[in-house]
Amino acid sequence: MLLNSSSGGVFPIAPTPFRPNGKIDAASIERLIQVYRNVGANGATVLGMMGEAQKLDAAEAVGVAAQFIKGMGLPVIVGVSAAGFAAMRALTREVMPLGAAGVMIAPPPHLRTDDQIVGYFKQAVEAIGADVPFVIQDYPLVLTVQMSPKVIRQIVQGNPSCVMLKHEDWPGLDKISTLRRFQKEGSMREISILTGNGGSFLDFELERGADGAMTGYAFPEMLVALVRLHRSGLRSEAHDLFDKHLPLIRYELQPVIGLAIRKYILVKRGILESDALRPPSTPLSEATRAEVDYLLERLGDLRRA
Repeated sequence: MLLNSSSGGVFPIAPTPFRPNGKIDAASIERLIQVYRNVGANGATVLGMMGEAQKLDAAEAVGVAAQFIKGMGLPVIVGVSAAGFAAMRALTREVMPLGAAGVMIAPPPHLRTDDQIVGYFKQAVEAIGADVPFVIQDYPLVLTVQMSPKVIRQIVQGNPSCVMLKHEDWPGLDKISTLRRFQKEGSMREISILTGNGGSFLDFELERGADGAMTGYAFPEMLVALVRLHRSGLRSEAHDLFDKHLPLIRYELQPVIGLAIRKYILVKRGILESDALRPPSTPLSEATRAEVDYLLERLGDLRRA
């Protein structure tokens, strides 16, 4: 069950469901697990930015990860990004014995030079252990850390436990092409590339060499179907499916309120009991809810998979 460089497909980023009183909703987690399994996901990722990990205490974080790991029966990646290595090490040492497939690490926003970035991941591996498979999270639009393909290659080549890149650069299609060229030339070993950004470029990311998706779009069955169509060589059908969902993908991708929109949709689909976010948070306006309802009506069947 450990993550490796050939791991691919769809790993939905799971939200952390809360009740209106702020407590974790274990029943909604179970429904999420069943949906991911029913749609044919290849695994799941928990405690990422979409999982409001920064709003959980240490015990809650372990509890959420443990429930997903036990219920999925598929590889589960756990986000362990933290301000310091002590917290990163502690969470990693809790979840790996529980059966986590690996961990995801995002660079902290203060990193600016290539040497700082490469050095940070070297220290992170020393902290969590070189036997723990890890994913690089490359999300410069939010993290403000710019990792060029050459820097990613340095991290990969210098750390054998790096097996996957979560690619969320924007624009980033050429970055995928460059990394795959490095592999073809033999200057970088093979890694898996899964993409995020709400799936907003997944149609062409797959064509550039991505192995699948790791994102939180509220219709994971679409992500799974799109990857399957691409792998079957059905390009037009894959783009038709993507185009059908694009208005909602775009709307969901809005900064600040994107997670609230996703949770609202998951409630409408009968998957989450509540769309509550832990404070600090920005609630959806009635106008926003009405627009989401309109987009869902245009999309069609809301039944959970």
